[in-house]
Amino acid sequence: MTVLEALNAAEKRLQAIPEPRLDAEYLLAEALETSRLMMLVDKSRTLTEAEAAAFKQMVSRREAREPLQYILGSQSFMGFPFKTDPRALIPRNDTEALCEEALRHIRPGDAVLDLCTGTGALGIAIKKLCPGAVVTATDISEAALSLAQENAQSLQADVRFLQGDLFAPVASEQFSVIVSNPPYIPDALRGHLQEEVEKEPALALFAGEDGLDFYRRIAAEAPRHLLPGGWLCLETGDGEAAPAAALLKKSFTEIRILPDLNGLDRVVSGRLSIETSIQGTPSP
Repeated sequence: MTVLEALNAAEKRLQAIPEPRLDAEYLLAEALETSRLMMLVDKSRTLTEAEAAAFKQMVSRREAREPLQYILGSQSFMGFPFKTDPRALIPRNDTEALCEEALRHIRPGDAVLDLCTGTGALGIAIKKLCPGAVVTATDISEAALSLAQENAQSLQADVRFLQGDLFAPVASEQFSVIVSNPPYIPDALRGHLQEEVEKEPALALFAGEDGLDFYRRIAAEAPRHLLPGGWLCLETGDGEAAPAAALLKKSFTEIRILPDLNGLDRVVSGRLSIETSIQGTPSP
């Protein structure tokens, strides 16, 4: 079987997914242990038995709607390769808008907190792009943290990882910037999402009846963990930017709503108000 024949056969099997040809190309390049571009240069190349078997297995997994990134085992985020597997949510390109907004407010020496870190993508990328920052990342999932620690080690990023629910692991600490991509999908959508998304950890996806549970908690708790004038930066789901921004109005100023790469409102950021800093943390 040649490269071209393998791709054509796989494309037919993967017709139920959005981009069958593209996924087939990525999978075959992985099986051949080469780049997609180099593979496409010689479509007449004959696959070995081992390569054909590996490719067939990967195509079967993708046909079963396992996320492509889990099969390939990696996903790029802010130009860095992150290991991906079912222990944590797959990093999305849309989240790069959140990372970029956080970086606007971070200076060398600043203490930064990444809540709900998952693969560690945000915290690690921030550390790599602003080496002088002192980064802490938390997650309630022990499995996700183990993956994040593997990513930090492979990318040589000095990030402190702590397990616990939101701010619990840093109860007495304050930070210059807090960044978070929390769960934000309404519970009613459970079982109705894209099949690939349903295979990601539910713990990282769902957030109560309206999807705003974590924003309420973070908006209420973040002020006591921010230094005066500190910034809070959040990723939001579709249609959630305005409600999330409204939750920040009690304690934050300079509130901004920013789009992702597709022009959709995706990021909400705000600066802790002087009044809140002086008066102390407001009651939830």
